[in-house]
Amino acid sequence: MNGADLIKQERKRQIYSEGWSSEHDDEHINDELALAAICYTEPNANYIIKGGQYIRIPNEDFWPKEWDKKWFKPTTRIRNLVKAGAL
Repeated sequence: MNGADLIKQERKRQIYSEGWSSEHDDEHINDELALAAICYTEPNANYIIKGGQYIRIPNEDFWPKEWDKKWFKPTTRIRNLVKAGAL
């Protein structure tokens, strides 16, 4: 599967599993989706120690202020780029 197919598949997951419709996306008028995508594409990750484990956190300069950090779910580099593309 190529990158475009992976992004298309992720967008479908966001719509059908998370309920993030195009209408919902249209409500984000202050570049929130682009800012969240930046956090997923950023190669220099920020980490905190929680429960003895390193947990990646979104860049405070970019993560939308009104969004809960629980929605930031980074995994592998490729998966993060796919999520960014779907956003």
